[in-house]
Amino acid sequence: MIENYRSRIETLHAALEQHFNSLSIGGHPEELYEPVNYLMGIGGKRIRPLFVLLAYSLYKEEYEKILTPAFAVEMFHNFTLMHDDIMDDAPLRRGQASVHEKWDRNTAILSGDVMLVKVYDMLLEVPGDKLALCLKYFNRTAAEVCEGQQLDMNFESRKEVTEAEYLNMIRLKTAVLLGFSLFFGAVLADAPLEEAQKLYDFGVNIGIGFQLKDDLLDVYAENSKFGKQVGGDIISNKKTYLLIKARELAQGEEAEGLAYWAESQNFDKTEKVQAVTSLYNAMGIKTITEAKMEAYFEQGFRQLSLLKHVNQDVAEALDFFARELVNREH
Repeated sequence: MIENYRSRIETLHAALEQHFNSLSIGGHPEELYEPVNYLMGIGGKRIRPLFVLLAYSLYKEEYEKILTPAFAVEMFHNFTLMHDDIMDDAPLRRGQASVHEKWDRNTAILSGDVMLVKVYDMLLEVPGDKLALCLKYFNRTAAEVCEGQQLDMNFESRKEVTEAEYLNMIRLKTAVLLGFSLFFGAVLADAPLEEAQKLYDFGVNIGIGFQLKDDLLDVYAENSKFGKQVGGDIISNKKTYLLIKARELAQGEEAEGLAYWAESQNFDKTEKVQAVTSLYNAMGIKTITEAKMEAYFEQGFRQLSLLKHVNQDVAEALDFFARELVNREH
């Protein structure tokens, strides 16, 4: 059965890639559109459009009819990445030079802008009787993603961030787009709105769980599998769930140790990562984070199990695909 699930996912992924290659994003001026095609072509798991197609396939066949709207979600996701990389001054994206590094910041800003315009062009292929509803939910989601990014930026200059504030930020910045992808696919397939809402809740909950998993992997992943520097969040004092919980629970020497490493300007990176990780271990932060992460995953998969009158083979494939993402090690 596992091979059948993998085969279904691979078929959908191949259909998305073939469809993207057939799309005309724009060609003139070349300096505007080349960065768009570059970013869209350097990989990515295509999780969001796959969620759209899987949610649609729960209720209807012939997913080929919605490939363009599905790819609109992927285009929007990459638009946010292009602008995030500018704000973070990130040199790499998916192991390749980020757009503003390969070209320049102004080009990246403008190319990102045109990506968003193309998203709305793609969404115009939504059937007319569903267009208003889909645009309403898409616009709400797009605004929430921006709100989440702003909150994340705000947290950089704040000394303290609460657990609730952090969870809300990652819900907005990351999870709501996963939820929308599933909701979108279900709506396009004429699913009842209460079913679409269950899929939305499934996506949001596992999306929060994914970010908590990322926080954990940054500290505890194996270097050979992670694909980036383990402990990068510790080095930069990024306010992850682990650091927030550690500051909340630390007393005495543990609180002093966290404060010392947060305030140190000149330090050995390896020493700082080892020291803060040891503090996390002493306070059981890994176990606490894993429990919170698993609670969100469990809540999400419970929503998926409540769906009725769906194609069970597709439901099992969606469950399998999500669990593979949950169990990743990088």
